[in-house]
Amino acid sequence: MDIKTLLNDGTTERRFSFEVLPPLKGNGTASLFRNIDQLKEFNPQFINITTHHSEFVYHEREDGLLERQSIRRRPGTIAIAAAIQQRYGIPVIPHVICSGATKEDIEYELLDLQFLGIDTLMLLRGDKAREDRQFTPTKGGHRHTTDLIEQVKLFNDGKFIDGSEMKHPGNPFTYGVACYPEKHEEAPNIEQDLQYLKKKQELGASFAVTQLFYDNQKFYDFLQRARNMGITIPIVPGIKPFAKLSQLNIVPKTFHCDIPEELAGLARLCKNDDEARELGIEWATRQVKDLYAHGINNVHFYTVSAVNSVHEVVRRLL
Repeated sequence: MDIKTLLNDGTTERRFSFEVLPPLKGNGTASLFRNIDQLKEFNPQFINITTHHSEFVYHEREDGLLERQSIRRRPGTIAIAAAIQQRYGIPVIPHVICSGATKEDIEYELLDLQFLGIDTLMLLRGDKAREDRQFTPTKGGHRHTTDLIEQVKLFNDGKFIDGSEMKHPGNPFTYGVACYPEKHEEAPNIEQDLQYLKKKQELGASFAVTQLFYDNQKFYDFLQRARNMGITIPIVPGIKPFAKLSQLNIVPKTFHCDIPEELAGLARLCKNDDEARELGIEWATRQVKDLYAHGINNVHFYTVSAVNSVHEVVRRLL
C-alpha cells in the first residue's frame, strides 16, 4: 500500500481511517471484530493497530509490601494486523514502538510483518511505563523515535542490527509518525516539537497522524507552521468524539490537549453520559465538516471507548 500517494493524490474524495486496540490477554477477538464490523461499511482507507508498553505485575507479600514479579504484555498487535488483513481485506498499519522492546525484539517484529506482507508501519516512541516518572528505554532498546526509524532504514537497506547482510531482503517498509498540534508533553515548545517532526521527515517518514484535538484552529495553526518550516508530508488530523462527562477532566490530563470553552460549557450542561455522548457526536461531526471545508479530506478516528460514536459521526458525514 502506497500510503503517501493515497493521502496526497489530490482527490476531493472524503476518506477516513481508524485506530483499534488489540484485546487484553484472555479477552479474545470477538469484541474487536464487532467494532470493525460496524465501521467497515464506510470503506476505511486503513486501520491502525495500536500497542502499549508492557506492564509489571505486582503481588502483595506477607509483610504487606508489593513485590514486582513479572511483566504482562498486551498481546497481538502483529497477529491482529494479520487477522484483520485476512478477514476484511482492509489495509492495516500496525504500531511499532520503542517502549518495552529491545532492538532485537523490533527486528523480529519487522521480520514477522514482512513475512505477512504488511509493509506500512506507524513508528512511535510509545508512552512511558506507569511506574516511571519519565520515559526510560528498555535495556538494549531505543530512546527516541528517530533511533527506531534508523533501525527500520537499516532493515530496508537489507542489513540486520548487527551489521550482517540479509540473504533475501524483502520489500522495504514505508512508515508514518505521530505529531502534536498542541505539542508533545515533553517538548519545551511547539517550534522544537516541529523540528523533531521535520527530522523524522528527513529520515523518510511518509506521513504523520496527529494526536486528538477538539479545536480545529489549533490544527490549522500547527499545519501552517509545519508547512512554513518545510514539512511537506501529508498530516492527517486525528479525531475522537467526546463521550463521557468524566472526560471533561480526564482528556486534558491524558492527552495533553485543551477542551475549548464552548465544548466545556456545553458539557457542563449535560445531565448524564448519554447527553455527553450526543454532544460529542455533534461536536466531532462539526469538526470534520470544518476540516472538509478547509480542504482536509483524510480524517483519522480514535475509536477506543467511542466506536458507536465514530460510527454515527461517519454516518452523518457520508
